[in-house]
Amino acid sequence: MASTIEEKLRVLPAEPGCYLMKDKHGTVIYVGKSKLLKNRVRSYFRGANDQKTQRLVQEIVDFEYIVTSSEIEALILEMNLIKKYDPKYNILLKDDKSYPYLKITNERHPRLIITRKVLKDKGRYFGPYPNVIAARETKKLLDRMYPLRKCNNPPGKYCLYYHLGQCLACQEDPPEREAYQQIINEISSFLKGGHKAIKQNLKEKMESASEDLNFERAMELRDQIQHIDAIMEQQKMTLKDQVDRDVFHYTYNKGWMCVQVFFIRQGKLIERDVSVFPFFDEALDTFTTFIGRFYLHQNHPLPKQILVPAPVDYQLLSDLLKVDVTIPYRGRKKELLDLAGKNAEIALEEKFKLIEQNEARTIKAVEKLGEVLNIDTPHRIEAFDNSNIQGRDPVSAMVAFIDGQPAKKEYRKYKIRDVKGPDDYETMREVVRRRYTRVLKDKLPLPDLIVVDGSKGQISAARDILENELGLDIPLTGLAKDDKHKTSELLYGDPPMVVPLDRQSQAFYLIQRIQDEVHRFAITFHRQLRGKNAFRSVLDEIPGVGEKRRRVLLTHFKSINEIKEADLETMKRLGIPGPTAETILAHLNEEKDLGE
Repeated sequence: MASTIEEKLRVLPAEPGCYLMKDKHGTVIYVGKSKLLKNRVRSYFRGANDQKTQRLVQEIVDFEYIVTSSEIEALILEMNLIKKYDPKYNILLKDDKSYPYLKITNERHPRLIITRKVLKDKGRYFGPYPNVIAARETKKLLDRMYPLRKCNNPPGKYCLYYHLGQCLACQEDPPEREAYQQIINEISSFLKGGHKAIKQNLKEKMESASEDLNFERAMELRDQIQHIDAIMEQQKMTLKDQVDRDVFHYTYNKGWMCVQVFFIRQGKLIERDVSVFPFFDEALDTFTTFIGRFYLHQNHPLPKQILVPAPVDYQLLSDLLKVDVTIPYRGRKKELLDLAGKNAEIALEEKFKLIEQNEARTIKAVEKLGEVLNIDTPHRIEAFDNSNIQGRDPVSAMVAFIDGQPAKKEYRKYKIRDVKGPDDYETMREVVRRRYTRVLKDKLPLPDLIVVDGSKGQISAARDILENELGLDIPLTGLAKDDKHKTSELLYGDPPMVVPLDRQSQAFYLIQRIQDEVHRFAITFHRQLRGKNAFRSVLDEIPGVGEKRRRVLLTHFKSINEIKEADLETMKRLGIPGPTAETILAHLNEEKDLGE
């Protein structure tokens, strides 16, 4: 243990607060809270930890702490710090997933839409729907049944939905507000569980259509009834008081937690959500933080009541969320809570194998790669590849993998500025210089390992920039390919030597994925650039023709040849001044003459 950490551990206060764990780059990698900072922070460095927590501790080189006056302040501060620093080990707690809602807009001609944002705009919101397919199917069903606005056409300009009887807003005499209000009330009743009357009405219409031998209409009505059964009656468990509730339960094992949420709306269990994630604090604290962020940072609307299991500090949550949070001990509420707990246990067991497989492909593969190269575990890997066609439109790309998984927000692409011709070594020198000059300037995290797509020449070019120009000592490897353009060898050292790496190992598969990804990213960028340059055409060389006029010309004429055959009057009608039109035609026909 570093002497700095040891000294700080001795003076930790026995107070509530938050702590921030940092790695060797000074990056915050984990944020936690505790009633007693002294005991909690010391527990990471003293005593047995599971393998997952050991990985966290191995990366910690320093920590900070902030004392608060109460546990609820510590909880709020923890959530804000996670949002600010986005620590990689607070995996789920930084996940800002949101669920879709059905919304009836507050407009002269209201619409039924799907949205993930709940705003104070006087619209009517129904949900949430953790299953987005259920939300879409529900909307599709209601669109067939109720003719709310589905277009932006003015009165008298009919849309397709109008002809299908599903949009009355564009008819010459649109419905009045009162008519819309009746539709809105019926939709609201439907979504709140009052769909049985509508279902019975559809059954009567289906029977009537069948008696009239209108079997196509009968089948359509039958499908609507089946949609209602599938969407609105999947769950039969109900509570008589019809209060909107969210039910939370959790289970944990082997350093992983599963949280199950049941959404009770109008007394009926309509949907559920399950989240599985690793945790590093006490289970109760992690569960409490999860619920706090679920509402305050992920913008889920608060229900009238929240049910949680014992011994959760329900009073703490109630003070934080300003709603009724309770622990049921008997009756139907307790049954619902137990059912959520049972579902959490099943979900955790089901996902353990997938979690273990993913770990084998990612973090364990990264650890093995570090062992083979005899370096610290390369949690952050950055890889480079170049792309050009005989020196034309040269580009380079960089991808980042963190703990064996692609971090796409960290990807970067470069247009090569200074290299003339197909010189792969100088291209590598330029892009490595630009990347790590920027990293040093902006104090961005340095990688633990750099991978270049190439062999000894590319490695030497990159090493020269890193060590001799920038003074950086970062492990550097190269990837050689076989005649089928597949990863064949990993090169490391000075001079570069082939690393004996089992081609069937997860570590080899990891570097293969890294090489494939950086090659894909570079090739995609090169194609985009080449296509853009090809599309620019000869028009960009003509004085007075900018992006807007080029777009107007190519949209109207479709090709350069059509522009050549155009007359001045046509060009003027497009808004191009006469002198500029004459210049365009003269230039294009001069090109034509030269070509002939």
